[in-house]
Amino acid sequence: MQVQGFTAAATAAGIRYANRLDLGLIYSEVPAIAAGVFTTNRVKAAPVQLSMERLRSGKAQAILVNSGNANACTGIPGMEATLATSAMAAQALGIDEALVQVASTGVIGQILPISPFSNAISALAGNLSGSQLNDVARAIMTTDLVEKTVTTTVDIMGTPVTLYGMAKGSGMIRPDMATMLCFILTDAQIVFPVLDRLLRAAVDESFNAITVDGDTSTNDMALILANGLANNPWIDEDNPEGMRAFGDALRAVCQELALKIVADGEGATKLVHIQVNGARTKAEAINAAQTIANSALVKTAFFGEDANWGRIIAALGRSDCHFKEERVDISFDTVLLVERGLCLGAEAEAKATAVLKQKEFTVTVSIHEGSAHALVHTCDFSIDYVKINASYRS
Repeated sequence: MQVQGFTAAATAAGIRYANRLDLGLIYSEVPAIAAGVFTTNRVKAAPVQLSMERLRSGKAQAILVNSGNANACTGIPGMEATLATSAMAAQALGIDEALVQVASTGVIGQILPISPFSNAISALAGNLSGSQLNDVARAIMTTDLVEKTVTTTVDIMGTPVTLYGMAKGSGMIRPDMATMLCFILTDAQIVFPVLDRLLRAAVDESFNAITVDGDTSTNDMALILANGLANNPWIDEDNPEGMRAFGDALRAVCQELALKIVADGEGATKLVHIQVNGARTKAEAINAAQTIANSALVKTAFFGEDANWGRIIAALGRSDCHFKEERVDISFDTVLLVERGLCLGAEAEAKATAVLKQKEFTVTVSIHEGSAHALVHTCDFSIDYVKINASYRS
């Protein structure tokens, strides 16, 4: 896929493994309006710290990203490595170093090696093309089994605008940015305050509404670069129609990428949607849905295809959501299993168990306390999740 004015390249630099794409470069032929959302973890990797600082300008022209090494918890040497690799990219591209965003993913606590970058960046910059974005999507994979990309076109007052998104993420996925890298490129002409607001709204409804294992990483970031080369009418406060159309498209891109992350969760065999209805407030509904979605007992029951609704209501009971047990209903897809806090019997449980044998289903919890609702997307916990994470560094 191509987006006007954006080129990319990826290579196997040998950062951690041989003969595996692990270094990517994305470049805009003109400086782009840029916005980002970063991890809420108190421990932030060196590339996150640097990118947050640089993004205060609201502009970026390149993204340098590597897998295999997170460059997190590496102190001053880690920041020096980030600055050095960023400088290499800026020099190879002939742009201001402050316009280079940097991202890393991989093992925490190891200093980022410089030589793979110095050996590869010049060739990367020389091989940039509009058709290699998907190569970068592959280069940022760690335990991911599939690359995750989305493309869409939206009409902005008669002018077609393209959005392309890539993401990586499979484990350490939890709301508050989830644990992932996401880069969205668009040729839209849009002002920074609107771009920033629309990205944050889209992230809240997508990446902040997924969980694989309840762990938040040190390296999460979602970046969007808009280079304006579509020459559409400016998307700003005076163009509510354009804002609405672009916002809807951006939200759809983020939502699809978020669901791809959960479906590719480490060891996952099922994609599960947790819907909580009837809470007093939105915050309580979100907390209830997240507590259920993050419960290891609930998730292992999903893997075992066991309609163990007791685990669901127990998780609900330790959330910060106010409810009365005798008013709770629980359904698996359209199968009502629990009504007013009581199981409807063996036949209902058998039907619910049949739902759990599907690759995708929805658990709906209705608590009848108000009108607020929330939706969180998760997956099951399988034996393979333990195997993957028990040997991640070996």
